[in-house]
Amino acid sequence: MKRIFTFIMLSVLIGLSAIAQETTPVVGTLIDNDGHTYNYRKIGTQVWMTENLRTSKYRNGERISNLTLAADWSAATLGAWCYYNNDATLGRKYGKLYNWYAVADNRNIAPVGWHVATDEEWTTLINYLIANGYNYDGSTSGNYYAKSLASTTNWNTYTNAGAIGNDLTKNNRTGFSALPGGYRYYGYGPFDSVGYGGYWWSSTEGDTGYAWGRSMYYDGSFVYRYGGVRLNGYSVRCVRDNY
Repeated sequence: MKRIFTFIMLSVLIGLSAIAQETTPVVGTLIDNDGHTYNYRKIGTQVWMTENLRTSKYRNGERISNLTLAADWSAATLGAWCYYNNDATLGRKYGKLYNWYAVADNRNIAPVGWHVATDEEWTTLINYLIANGYNYDGSTSGNYYAKSLASTTNWNTYTNAGAIGNDLTKNNRTGFSALPGGYRYYGYGPFDSVGYGGYWWSSTEGDTGYAWGRSMYYDGSFVYRYGGVRLNGYSVRCVRDNY
């Protein structure tokens, strides 16, 4: 009887330990291929960078091309990055914008122990948020969780209930700190939407010339899945390996 009781107690302790590991937040820092330091946080079962990538190097130390001229950007066939409006001040706030060739390059844009989030991993994050009441209204169905991901700063304001821009103090329940870093369009390289929208690549290919990404906007509560032209410049978030 004593052995049975001991076994039961041990099983309970193991179960409690597993629950604690699942629910205890994991926070810390990492360093990229360029020496920049980032914060990370556990959300659900995943560990995400909570800042946009800023590296100008692949993992092997080789440089990613910094293309500032619109004609060069629109004609690129290899990995490239730029700052929004080619402004380093905005780059320090929002990170770098990358074309998808930089994301897909086998020299690896992500720091050691990390990788650019796949389309499936974005979906895993989204499913966790919906199931656990991160919609702005506390519901557990539908796509209304953008406020829980968006940062409490830099977004333009908007009055609609549940919009990212409606009372920024209620944003960022997850600590993901998504920023409205805008994007660079492939057609001769104009920039757009800083302050209004955030756009992030996944590492997953779509149809020819496209790859999957996610976006959110100041005037809505949705996170959108879209196929972006691979020459567009978007932000990048990484997920820890073997989370």
